[in-house]
Amino acid sequence: MNISTNEKLARVVAQLLRAKGMKVSFAESCTGGLLAATFASVSGISDILDLSFVTYANWAKINYTNVTQDILDEFGAVSEHTAVLMASGVRERSGSNIGVGVTGIAGPEGGSIDKPVGTVYIAFAIEEDTIVEHFNFSGDRNEIRKQTVRQALTLLGECV
Repeated sequence: MNISTNEKLARVVAQLLRAKGMKVSFAESCTGGLLAATFASVSGISDILDLSFVTYANWAKINYTNVTQDILDEFGAVSEHTAVLMASGVRERSGSNIGVGVTGIAGPEGGSIDKPVGTVYIAFAIEEDTIVEHFNFSGDRNEIRKQTVRQALTLLGECV
């Protein structure tokens, strides 16, 4: 069985969360659930992973996280503001210790001069703190999604 780098990373992060008695929840857009699926590849993950939303559509971001129509109108679905509200919203809804929000443009369509394909924001809501990072990944759609998951898992491990 060939275990991917992301799956290995998920195992390490799961051990860190388990050791601290912490739980996590995800709100994903551009990854389409790949972050949760990768995390769920770890046996026994149900004691760490509370829930995950794939909030691909804007209405889903509004209904399941703290994103508002005003934020979408002003900053767009792919923005620091949206990622932060996705993370805080999923954390509040689940009661998890950490909420993770991921939004971006995986391509090949959808990019612009201001937000090219590969633009990704990953946010973490931990208690009263929020951390957000901006990335510009390259490659095809699947590679951008995998890079996003790898970076989200790496940063999650650093947050624990």
